[in-house]
Parts: sequence; C-alpha cells; structure tokens
Amino acid sequence: MPEQGNITAAIMVIGDEILSGRTQDTNTSYIARFLGTLGIDLREVRVVPDVEDEIVAALNALRARYTYVFTTGGIGPTHDDITADAVAKAFGVGIGYHPEAMAIMAARYKNPEDFNDMRKRMARIPDTATLIKNSVSGAPGFQIGNVFVMAGVPAVMKAMLEELAPRLKRGAVVHGATIEAHMPEGQIAAALAAVQASHKTVSIGSYPFYREAGPGTQLVVRGRVPQEVEAAAATVESAVRSEGVEPVRIRSEGL
Repeated sequence: MPEQGNITAAIMVIGDEILSGRTQDTNTSYIARFLGTLGIDLREVRVVPDVEDEIVAALNALRARYTYVFTTGGIGPTHDDITADAVAKAFGVGIGYHPEAMAIMAARYKNPEDFNDMRKRMARIPDTATLIKNSVSGAPGFQIGNVFVMAGVPAVMKAMLEELAPRLKRGAVVHGATIEAHMPEGQIAAALAAVQASHKTVSIGSYPFYREAGPGTQLVVRGRVPQEVEAAAATVESAVRSEGVEPVRIRSEGL
C-alpha cells in the first residue's frame, strides 16, 4: 500500500536514450517542481531501460509504495515504444485501440493514409485506463490506478501534466528559505547540526559551491509550517554570523 500521511510520488523515466546519455532528462526537475506546488512529496526517481520485464518490476514496486507514480517516455509510434504494453502487463489487464484516442488522432491527419499502423500504436491503451489529453500533438497519455503515463518529449509531457493536475490530491505545500554564506561547508557543519537538532519539524540541507571569490555554502531550510521555517532560518543566520560571516537570504519560498 502507498505510504500513509503526506501525499507522495515517484517518477519512472523510461528509455535507453536516457541511460546512454544521448538524451538529457529535463522532465524530472519540471515534474518535481510542479508536484511541489501541489504539496506532493517526490520521494523517488528511477530510470529504466526499454525492457518490458524491468518496466513491469519497477512500476509494480513504485505504485505499491507511493500515492502516485508518473512515467515518462516510451509511448510513441516506434517498435521500441513498449511502455503501454508493459503497464498493461503490470496491472494484469488487456490492451487495445481506444476509440476516443483513435478519433482524436485520426482527426489530426488530413490524409487518412498518413494515419498509418505505426501511428495507430499510440492509440493503444490498457483496458480500464482513462486518457490524458495532449494539446500539443494529439496522441494521449493515460492513467490507470495511481499511475500516470506521459510522453518523454518535454513539451508534450508538460501539456499532459497540466491536463492531469485536477485529478491529483493536494497536500500541505512545503515552504523554504535559502541562505548563502561565503564560508566552507565544514566551518558551519557543527553549528548546523545543532540547529537541526533544535528544529525537528524542518529539514536543513547544506550545499557547497566554489566561485572565483572562494568557497561558500547555500543552507536550505524547508518545512510545512512557515513560522517554523522562518524560526529555523533565523537561527541558521545567527550561526553563520557567529562565525564572522554575514549571511545573505537569497530566496524565501512561501514565507
């Protein structure tokens, strides 16, 4: 069963082109930010090859653990687009040409001959699934259970994500504050641990950087209660000042 409490999600990126490095995955960061605005916690991202058994195994593991699973890739017209069949296998249902999907796609081709057998593959939808409309290129994604199957092309994926958004449950939005300190991460580490220990309702992350002016650290405080985030952020700023460095608040989200 999916995790109880907060609304959680996983992303499954499907495609040999991602694993080979040929194509850069930009969808994950976009989906993560999108889910964050809805108060949905992204907990895991997996990248799997175009191998049916591996897609099935990964999908079954993820959908059992999280509230939602979002997949990208593998629903195009070519022989290696096997996501729809793998999803049907994972759910133990059949798959066939969806009448509405066929009608949507056929309407986009002025010449009926252009709607060939390979393009018709994109209208094959698992039984019991509902369509996710695609305002960019017509070929739909689909939802089955708690799984949302979307295209890998970023523009199409974004259109599908907007379309499916009303179906998602909302959670409490995470608020954040980012503080920049021009000091090595190790210099603030002990003080940061003490701040975290005294502010258990928030999470505090430390992210070092290196610039021409020297090393520095971005300190990120995140939590669901704005007042608690602000209190912890102020304590972090005080800790930085105690090291003789003036902190800079470079971002406050939802505070």
